[in-house]
Amino acid sequence: MGITFNVQRAQPADVHVGRSPLAELMSLLHIMAEPDHHPEAQRWTRRLGTALAPSLAHEMSALSPLWARLRCRLLFPLELPLDQSVEDELRHLEKLPLEEFVGLCSQGVLGFREAVPPASSLLTDPEAAKRYVEQCERRSFRRGELAHDLVASPEGLRDRLLCFLDSCAEAFFASEWRTVRDRLESAAARVRADIRRRGLAEVLAGLSPTAVVSRGGSRVRYDKLAVAEIEIGPRPLFLLPSVHVWPHLTVKDEECHPVVLQFAAQENRSPEQLTQAELRARMSALASLGRMELCRHLLGEPITTSELAQRLGLADTQVSRTLRQLRDAGLIESEREGKYVYHRLATSTLLRLGQDVLATIMR
Repeated sequence: MGITFNVQRAQPADVHVGRSPLAELMSLLHIMAEPDHHPEAQRWTRRLGTALAPSLAHEMSALSPLWARLRCRLLFPLELPLDQSVEDELRHLEKLPLEEFVGLCSQGVLGFREAVPPASSLLTDPEAAKRYVEQCERRSFRRGELAHDLVASPEGLRDRLLCFLDSCAEAFFASEWRTVRDRLESAAARVRADIRRRGLAEVLAGLSPTAVVSRGGSRVRYDKLAVAEIEIGPRPLFLLPSVHVWPHLTVKDEECHPVVLQFAAQENRSPEQLTQAELRARMSALASLGRMELCRHLLGEPITTSELAQRLGLADTQVSRTLRQLRDAGLIESEREGKYVYHRLATSTLLRLGQDVLATIMR
């Protein structure tokens, strides 16, 4: 599975790197809707949650299907130029043709693209609209309510969404944007320079640890649940840095619109983002009771292989083999002092795997 970018025909004029305050606002709204995806932002979500007016918090919850799972394409740039103000982006959303608004909004409400009927059917065919609402109701009550509002009064839902987004800008996002906009411009400038110097494929691959470059640099594949091949050129690609999107890499591929890739600004990414293979190696290394027991001995002061072998009543060669497995998985650190090599547990690495993992070894 995965999303593959075909960049063989891509020209410099097809690739646009810039900021989008509305897309950044949606990243924040996603964090509020899915806080379990973003434990690093818990302090921020708690602070904002207590500061929001009850009416705004209620609307944030009611409209959350638009950004909880399938980030709605409406809230990403639909055309050039990038780097507009949030007010200009909202005005563009306000002026969007109704059928285009309904088509993009209906995908966000359902949370899937493939099963959504054409916007023209939702606007003119009561039976198609009814089936769509029932689809959304099967997914959740909240999605069903939004779907009903969309087919009953699409302009009414658009006005409601615009009012909500404007209220968010006033309540908390304007100050947040002042904090992050210069960092995002710096990130965008770095990516532009890297594309000129290293080429598009290499830069795209550097945006995610799961990326794989193939076919002589003409394909870049990301490990995603969706399966798609997206051709860049002449269809444009918008690259949007974000402070708040991590750990996600968001790809939007709606027909008749530019491709969007929203990525974590480099300075805000985790110092170590694991590939699936690295994660499996670490979990496999901890799946053995013997290796877990050895980890407990490595938790305190650094220790040599021979001393470990004596403590455990094992041969030096057996302990060396186990240490090598743990080291290859990044779970221990080894340092030579004179003729001895001392080993200790990489507690920060274990903590990133989860507090329960570290607590189980420590107890």
